[in-house]
Amino acid sequence: MTVTIFGIKNCDTMKKARTWLEANGTEYAFHDYKASGIDKVHLESWCDAAGWETVLNRAGTTFKKLDDADKADLTREKAISLMFAQPSMIKRPVLEAKGKITVGFKPETYAALFG
Repeated sequence: MTVTIFGIKNCDTMKKARTWLEANGTEYAFHDYKASGIDKVHLESWCDAAGWETVLNRAGTTFKKLDDADKADLTREKAISLMFAQPSMIKRPVLEAKGKITVGFKPETYAALFG
């Protein structure tokens, strides 16, 4: 089974998710989208699976620093463009495993997925 976790290296939530995976013996690949970028295909599939409202991190400083015009009238396409241009706006982590994606980290969600 291929498990890939997407995020940025120094994020506390990412560290918790990676620690959980390691503690539970789950091998995974880590994709740092701040260092390596992310393609629109991934963003589109994540938005299709979880909804762009879930994937877009509106609570982060990168989103909050946007001009009001960029934050206004958000659509799926606009959100994907923003996240593509600035991957820090993607909620972390995004986990791809067992043909599913999980956005954010909750130990009980991971336990249900891998249990």
